[in-house]
Amino acid sequence: MTPNRREIMAGAGALALAAAMPTAARAASLFASKRPAPAKRAFTSPAIEAEIVRVKAKIADPELAWLFENCYPNTLDTTVQTGTLDGRPDTFVITGDIEAMWLRDSSAQVQPYIHLVAKDAKLKRLFQGLIQRQARCILIDPYANAFDKDPTAPSKLEWSQTDKTEMKPGVAERKWEIDSLCYAMRLSHEYWTRTKDKAPFDDTWSRAMKLAVATFREQQRKDGPGPYSFQRPALQPTDSVMLSGYGPPTKKIGLIHSMFRPSDDACLYPFLIPSNLFAVSVLRKIATVHREARG
Repeated sequence: MTPNRREIMAGAGALALAAAMPTAARAASLFASKRPAPAKRAFTSPAIEAEIVRVKAKIADPELAWLFENCYPNTLDTTVQTGTLDGRPDTFVITGDIEAMWLRDSSAQVQPYIHLVAKDAKLKRLFQGLIQRQARCILIDPYANAFDKDPTAPSKLEWSQTDKTEMKPGVAERKWEIDSLCYAMRLSHEYWTRTKDKAPFDDTWSRAMKLAVATFREQQRKDGPGPYSFQRPALQPTDSVMLSGYGPPTKKIGLIHSMFRPSDDACLYPFLIPSNLFAVSVLRKIATVHREARG
């Protein structure tokens, strides 16, 4: 008996459904959450979770939506360590694969969340703690790019153990990069602009910002090379600084000398223009914060 059209269509539909089921199952498996279980997340924020739902609903591509859902909260899920120090918020943000905090990285890692800071008291406290922690780090050594959580401990980084520079307790690595201080300044300005909260901008913060400005002036090198030098026994020349650790000679024209780029690689030419432009921008911004929050 020859099947009619209805039977043929029904059979085709059944075959299509059967063929689609494994694909759907694979898709569900492929797009499963890769985040830590809620109880194992380092930090949680209702505002962040709501933002994930809001943005994900606007992304048509399921794979992109899945990537956003997993990547956006990763800093909070895995790298944030919060607490209290001397009765004030304290936030330490490891760079991810290394148990140390870079001034640049910690600032950039939390940047995607700062627009939500006024909506969540817990998130606000996290930013307060990070601004305070960065200020204390700068006071330890404004030339350092990375710090240990324990301000009294020697560096735990294997590659820093033989560095020829003035290593101090609490410093993980001492590569002088202009942008390290710039990022800390920018974070303070972003927080102040969005909250007008004076809490983190205390005397400690003020001393740190003044030291940062003094360090920029020092590295204009108008009155000599300054106190910073760095050398590292290494196969890669970009891990060390030439000429006794002070870098190539320059004509002193007011630009700030940077021994390393944001990549942590040594500068061939110490006048790193993008970082100098960054400094111009954030110096204006930090002057505003100091005037308004401390005035």
